[in-house]
Amino acid sequence: MSNGPVVVLTALNLEYQAVRQRLADPQVHRHKRGTRFEVGAVQGTSCRVALGLTSKGNHSAAVIAERAIQEFSPVAVLFVGVAGALWDTARLGDVVMATHVYAYHGGTSEDDGLKARPRVWEAPHGISQLASHLARLNDWTDPTPGHEDVPQVRFGAIAAGEVVQNSRISAEAKWIRQHYNDALAIEMEAAGVAQAGHLNGAPVAIVRGISDRADGTKNSAEDRNWQPRAAANAAAFATRLAVELVGEQEETPMPLDDRVRSADRFDRRVSNTAHKSTVGIMAGSVTGSSVHMTAVPKASGPRDLIAELNGFREQLGRHRAEGALDEDTYREALTDLDSALRAAGGNTPESSKRTAMTLRRLRGLVAECPALVAALAPMVAAAGDLA
Repeated sequence: MSNGPVVVLTALNLEYQAVRQRLADPQVHRHKRGTRFEVGAVQGTSCRVALGLTSKGNHSAAVIAERAIQEFSPVAVLFVGVAGALWDTARLGDVVMATHVYAYHGGTSEDDGLKARPRVWEAPHGISQLASHLARLNDWTDPTPGHEDVPQVRFGAIAAGEVVQNSRISAEAKWIRQHYNDALAIEMEAAGVAQAGHLNGAPVAIVRGISDRADGTKNSAEDRNWQPRAAANAAAFATRLAVELVGEQEETPMPLDDRVRSADRFDRRVSNTAHKSTVGIMAGSVTGSSVHMTAVPKASGPRDLIAELNGFREQLGRHRAEGALDEDTYREALTDLDSALRAAGGNTPESSKRTAMTLRRLRGLVAECPALVAALAPMVAAAGDLA
């Protein structure tokens, strides 16, 4: 179980500011590639939030989301901001929490029209349950002077594409409503964030405030009036959700066989004080300098590590054949494995460091397969020792 902060990402500076106003004493955290985050606690709580700006589009959002996950090992990733409503179910100012996200631009163009080939990511069950509970409590909103209507939280699909939708009568608008008629809102980043979370084993929630109706009024005075209010409502619900997520994690007892706890602690070391060495494995018990192991012995050198990595390729293949890994995850895992093998062959402290980092990413990718996570543990430890 992660002890990191909750990562909150936004696409627009307006949305960023709406979240930032709810943080106490945010401090700049600079990623080595230049991406800037701000880390602070939600006001009046101990819930730490790492806030980042992705800019518009699924591709940019995916890159920054993965960067944030690797940097902070977060409890969860929340993508927060505004969206357009596809139906009249959601009012302006309401908040839509995605039950699932459609990447709606996948398709095939044929003689009789464009056929949909979407990708879909479902929201994590635990986060959805918690969000539904908070919506029932209905005490997350900030009172808005002059506005009696209290914003509501709606649960449903969100469609994420690559273009700004600002029409109800265009051919694309009609196509979206025909093929994705259960989608409550439409925007441009959720699919990228959802994919990054899926590939890195991080839970993702999409929280959007309704600022327009995707009907040609995006640049109107009404839209300029509603956008900051919709962003503030989304920020209010998202930060409340973040606080509750952290609170539940702190209250939940941690069973000894919790596989997530085990994955997070694989890199810890047990010092062997009698012989001044390091044990980089999971141990059932340690008495003096004797170690009784419950995991596969780790590789002791570069050649051993390369052999272990080659053996891990076969394990990936078996899990794919058995249906434990989907095709996308399997391909991503092979890409990471090949990168780790190339780095391991460098036989330098820097290449060993790259190997360890790549294996940690691979471990997050296969987090739903305990056997693969356990097999990677000694390799991660070995690469760390070589560095």
